[in-house]
Amino acid sequence: MKSWGRRLRRLLAGRDRALQVGAICHDPETGRVLMITSRGTGRWIIPKGWTMPDRSLAEAALQEAWEEAGVRADQAREIGSYCYDKTPDDGEGPPIPVEVRSFLVPVLELAEDFPERGQRTRRWMPPSEAAMLVAEAELAELLRGLDAPGPERAA
Repeated sequence: MKSWGRRLRRLLAGRDRALQVGAICHDPETGRVLMITSRGTGRWIIPKGWTMPDRSLAEAALQEAWEEAGVRADQAREIGSYCYDKTPDDGEGPPIPVEVRSFLVPVLELAEDFPERGQRTRRWMPPSEAAMLVAEAELAELLRGLDAPGPERAA
C-alpha cells in the first residue's frame, strides 16, 4: 500500500517515473564492464539505487557502485538513461515505472569486502556480452555504445 501512495504523489506532481541512479563500472584499460547479479532474481544488472537527498546523482551512483559491487572510484559521468518497471520489494502492488540515470564509473579498485558481498555475484565482461545478458533494451544500448570508439568510452 505504501508504494501506491508514493506512485500517486509522483503522478499528481507530474512525474510518472521514479528516479534511480545506476553505475556502469568499467575498467579504463580493458574496456570491460563489471556486472552484478540482482539479489531477487539473480539476473545480470548494473549497480543502481534510489537517489540520496544529501548527494548529487553522480555521488549516489558512486555510493551504489561501492555498496553493491565493491567498486572504489572517484568520478562518475552521466552517459544516458534507461527505463524499467520495478517490482515492489514486498511483492505487493503493481510495478513502479523507474527511470535510471546512468553514470560511467572508471574503477580504481575492486574491494573484496563490501556491504553486499555474499548477496551478489560480480563478473567482468566485454560491454557487448553484458548487453546480451541484461533485460532492459535501453541499458543494452548504453552498454553496446561502450564498444564503439569515441567520447562515450573516454573517462
